[in-house]
Amino acid sequence: MAALPMPGADLAQAGDDELVRAARAGKAEALRIMIKRNNQRLYRLARAVLKDDSEAEDVLQEAYVRAFTHLDQFRGEAGLSTWLARIVINEAIGRLRRERRRRSAAAAHGVEADILPFPRTDRTDPERTMAQRQILDLVEHAADALPPRFRLVFMARIVEGMSVEETAQALGIRPETVKTRLHRARAMLRREIDQQVGPVLLDAFPFLGRRCDRLTEAVLRRLGG
Repeated sequence: MAALPMPGADLAQAGDDELVRAARAGKAEALRIMIKRNNQRLYRLARAVLKDDSEAEDVLQEAYVRAFTHLDQFRGEAGLSTWLARIVINEAIGRLRRERRRRSAAAAHGVEADILPFPRTDRTDPERTMAQRQILDLVEHAADALPPRFRLVFMARIVEGMSVEETAQALGIRPETVKTRLHRARAMLRREIDQQVGPVLLDAFPFLGRRCDRLTEAVLRRLGG
């Protein structure tokens, strides 16, 4: 097992175990590095569940706080990114279920559900180039149209490049189920979209730059770091 970096050592190259130990020791920089390493993937997974930029960002912040206040529960059986992915997905699914129950309760009492639209994130983030905007919108809308269980697998395997095993662990399903759902997700996407997504898909649903920095600082403030 790798030793904890000496005081003042650069944590930027530290592995999961070193970062977790440093975070448990109260080093805010370790939390900052963990957030920035995982923000893009975790945001995309949250958005795959919720289909809303702002709600996904909110869930991501809540999931980080939950994870970092329970770092003692990280045992290392799976990688840190997979452990965080499970927490984010569970948090997003929980929020979706609570919202559905709220709507059902309101409907049962003959009350119109008071649903406030979340503000959409600025779609002109500097990370997105004008040349890619049209195709990225097509890809995002096509992915949003997939049923949830297929959308999550598609986002994890194709957009994020997670392995079958990582995806299975993150979603709590069998590897064979991952393969089956991915096959069906591909079949649901229109052929012309599927042919175009390859070269540009890594830039879809970005969570970089100012947005990444803003969420990182918000999580650290809540944790007192």
